[in-house]
Amino acid sequence: MTKNSVIAWSLVVAMGGFLFGFDTAVISGAEKSIQAYWNLNVFEHGLTVSIALIGTVLGSLLGSIPSDKFGRKNTLFIVAIFYLVSSLGTALATDWTVFLIFRLIGGLGVGISSVTAPIYISEISPANSRGRLVGLFQFNVVLGILISYLSNYIIGQEGESSWRWMLGIQAVPSVVFFALIFMVPESPRWLILHKGKIQEALAVLKKINPLNCDEQLKAIQESQQAHASQEQLLSKKYKLPITLAILFAIFNQVSGINAIIYYAPRIFEMAGLGAHISLLSTVGIGMVNFTFTLIAIAFIDKIGRRTLMLIGSVGLILSLALVSSTFYSGNFSDSAIVVYLMFYIAFFAFSQGAVIWVFISEIFPNEVRAKGQTLGSFTHWIMAAIVAFSFPYFAEKLGGGTTFMFFSVMMFLQLIFVWKMMPETKGKSLEQIETSMVMH
Repeated sequence: MTKNSVIAWSLVVAMGGFLFGFDTAVISGAEKSIQAYWNLNVFEHGLTVSIALIGTVLGSLLGSIPSDKFGRKNTLFIVAIFYLVSSLGTALATDWTVFLIFRLIGGLGVGISSVTAPIYISEISPANSRGRLVGLFQFNVVLGILISYLSNYIIGQEGESSWRWMLGIQAVPSVVFFALIFMVPESPRWLILHKGKIQEALAVLKKINPLNCDEQLKAIQESQQAHASQEQLLSKKYKLPITLAILFAIFNQVSGINAIIYYAPRIFEMAGLGAHISLLSTVGIGMVNFTFTLIAIAFIDKIGRRTLMLIGSVGLILSLALVSSTFYSGNFSDSAIVVYLMFYIAFFAFSQGAVIWVFISEIFPNEVRAKGQTLGSFTHWIMAAIVAFSFPYFAEKLGGGTTFMFFSVMMFLQLIFVWKMMPETKGKSLEQIETSMVMH
């Protein structure tokens, strides 16, 4: 029963990831119709696509504030409301500026969710299953992306106002998410570190693991005593986790993943596929992403985060090099580029996709975990915004060959980073990881 409770709580909180993925990818099917509806120029169109990313950057930057002040659970209520307001607002907007404001609110929800949900799950999870449980967040992100692609494909057949339904349908899971959050308890580590509610925290720890709840409580309290209550993240003793989080987040985005998620139909059209086939191929990308994230979750606590990253880095280097060489040769006749991008998505989902939110949520000590997650998430989203905003320009000016070769070279640098710097965190409690990360 105890194990099932933790899984149920994790699944509920991971729904924030589903809405994160849906909100992020749904614009790909609607962007051309929106451009036509308001007759947007190139700059206005770019702003319409990227405004949610700007909100995400802001949300990730501010995410630790409500998470630490109001608690992980209450912050998730805020996230659910943001998603609901954004989906209804964008679907009903008749003014372009109003549409941008509601897309910005959705982006704020994504940013705060990317900070709070992984922290919550990591703080309630037993050490031997933390990778799988936090991995549920990423699993739900890719499920959200897949469902948004399928939804766009189905709704896209309905005529010129179909983009409103594409965006508005997200209201349904937003309401379900809000209702389900009532089921989950507050994080026991937040209750101890920020509120001093020892008995309330112990009650939650007993549900998580009744056999060692007293030991766990003692370890959390000792961790609290080792750090000042208003600990500053940017101090010398946190140099290692800060470096790991920033580099990990940068490499996540210079793999080109968000360029492909946002512009997949456009990339396929660049490779000579028709618009309808391009949209269908995008659904294929979503399926591969979903499948290999599921496989990664099954392995992350068995073979470890570092091993997944080593395997994935090699696969990403090769698949991106093949995409690049296809663009250079101009030989698109056998749709090889679709196959290579499927391989790319498979290796990304198996490594970076599954590991990033798990790893960053583990490596910071209890007192600064929300701030550390904010740093990693903010770095991730600022890089996502840069890549998504600049990709169309570089793809046009430099061509697909050079652009994808750049991504391949970046993944070679990632391989060196994983090999030389990345520690293994599987099977260790958060307090054990903290001991190895902090300079004393």
